[in-house]
Order: sequence, then structure tokens, then C-alpha cells
Amino acid sequence: MIDYLISALFQTGFDSFQEFDDGFEGSCETTSFDETKVNRILSHFPNLSFEVKKQDKVNWNEEWEKNYAPVIIEDKCIVRASFHDPEPEFEYEIIVTPKMSFGTGHHATTYQMLAYQMQMDYQGKKVLDVGTGTGILSIMAQKRGASSVIATDIDDWCIENSLENFKLNSVKIEKLFKGQIEELSENNFDIIIANINKNVLLDQMEEYAEKLTSGGSLLVSGFYERDIFDLETAAGNYSLRKIGTTTKDNWAMIVLSKPFSETNVC
Repeated sequence: MIDYLISALFQTGFDSFQEFDDGFEGSCETTSFDETKVNRILSHFPNLSFEVKKQDKVNWNEEWEKNYAPVIIEDKCIVRASFHDPEPEFEYEIIVTPKMSFGTGHHATTYQMLAYQMQMDYQGKKVLDVGTGTGILSIMAQKRGASSVIATDIDDWCIENSLENFKLNSVKIEKLFKGQIEELSENNFDIIIANINKNVLLDQMEEYAEKLTSGGSLLVSGFYERDIFDLETAAGNYSLRKIGTTTKDNWAMIVLSKPFSETNVC
């Protein structure tokens, strides 16, 4: 039931979900909230209780500074705030001010994505970062030697925040695009990274496959271990082959590859 509700609410404009033992929480921009559509969906479940709340935008930077400690990724990368002292002994240092955006390295999904990025060959690669949030994965891609990085997000706060973080890290990307991935004209990416959530990933899997070059890699996260099969099955429908998975704190990441076309085989 929960998967059906999340999928249905996603179609009405909800873009973020968090599951709990006794239910889930979904959120969307006020301008995207359609009470009539939501009530129509929920009316199919008369025994379901729910509550709608309007929440003001919060500057997470202020809250973050109260409790934030740097994050160490695999003893090779440190993710810190600008108010922390530099630690040059790490191979990679990323400075992040999150504000309203997701992606500080604290969450298991971001941790796994960063850890795997440090194992990948990014030299000269064309990269697409879908749902960039703070821009942290784009920053790592550039630090690993990507020749070009395009980052996308649908949220104004994320666009503003990622741009700020790119400057903090002296990173220049080719393009920061506000909008859905299907609106992006560029194709033939060597690497696509998408740390979003299960339903968005399922909905956009065809776009990832189309925009990925033959032999390219797709990294997806933002879902639970129990969702691996669903994501792997959806990817297989577009000839994307699973290379491997990682898990941390019940969250998962899948690495997929697009086979070489016959014309590219020597």
C-alpha cells in the first residue's frame, strides 16, 4: 500500500518521501500541492489517517552549525563546513553549506555515492548529476578529473545552494540546469549519478538509459535495501546491467552499465 501511495502522490507533485515503521511522510512545494487530487487518492483508503501541514522554509545552515561535525569518507575524503579548520592530510576535501539542500555526506546514500566515486575513473569523462542538491557529487566528479559536469535539480534552493558550494570548492561545471531531466538536451554521458528516491529513479530510468553512452556507468541511490530488486528490474528493461551494489544502514546504491553497441565492438 505504501509503495502505491508514494507513487500516486509523486504523480501529483510530491518530490520527497521518508518512510517510518508506522507510515511515511511526503513533501512538496506549496505551489505544487493539489488538495483535490491528494484527497481523491487518499479516499481509496478509508482506514488511513493523515495530516497536512504547511512548513516554512528553514535555513538548515543555522541549524547545521549547532551540531555539525565533519564527515570522513573511507579515510580519504573529508566533507566539512567553511567554519571548520582545513585538514589537508585528506586526499579530497569538500566544503559544503547545505541550507535547504540534501547532501552533506552524513546520510548513508551520499556516503556510499562518494565512496564509490573515489574508486571510479573520471579522467576525461562527461558526467551528469541528476538531483544535485548541495552539488557535492558534482564536486567530487570534478575533483576526480571529469572533463565536463552538468548538474540538474528542480528546486530553486538547490540551484542556489549548489552554485554557492561550487564556488566554495573552486569548481567550475559546464552547466547548472533547473528542470526535469527530460528537458535537458545534452546526451552521451559517460557517467550519470542520481541520488534521489526510489519512485523518481523508477520514473526516470528510461531517460538515464537514453542519455548514457554505450559502455557508460549509472550510479543510483536514495532507496532501501529492499528496493534493490525493483530498481534492478526496471534498469534491465532498458538493457542496463547491474555491476554491483553497496549497502549502509539499510540504504542501498546500485552501479549499472550500458552495454557497448555492436558498432562500438572491435
